[in-house]
Amino acid sequence: MGFLTSYRLLGFLLLLAVSAGVAWQVQAWRYGTQLERQEAQHAEALSQQSQSAQRQQKAEQDKRLALEQQLSASDQQHTRELSDAQRDQAHLRDRLATADVRLSVLLDTSDPTNGCPMPATATSGSVVHAAPRARLDPAHAQRIIGITDDGDNALIALRACQAYVQAVTR
Repeated sequence: MGFLTSYRLLGFLLLLAVSAGVAWQVQAWRYGTQLERQEAQHAEALSQQSQSAQRQQKAEQDKRLALEQQLSASDQQHTRELSDAQRDQAHLRDRLATADVRLSVLLDTSDPTNGCPMPATATSGSVVHAAPRARLDPAHAQRIIGITDDGDNALIALRACQAYVQAVTR
């Protein structure tokens, strides 16, 4: 009987080893399945994050492109305004130089200290029924036009800057 017990013990140990090996294989299979499922979930989450980031990047690019187009259109408009103003100013300077136009100022005839007594009413031969005026020297008129040109250019540049700031801060 000692011999049979040894075989039983050996069989039992062998059965125990096989069942432990099978249990280990089942655990490994379960763990592998669980890892595969987690890996698939992780890959799906990464894919969704990537797609979300791509959509967000596309939206930002679209916004930037729209802003660039708006700024380009605004820049063209302000360049056109500046060009038109410069053309008009050059035309006015030319007309002043050729005596087509003369600049004049109103005289204050009620001021006795002005040193230039002028009649308060128009002369009988005059067609103009307005307050007396004095013509400016053409050189002074050119300087005045130059000053107004600078002011016009500054106003156009200021409007361009304001439009840029408004477009960027939207």
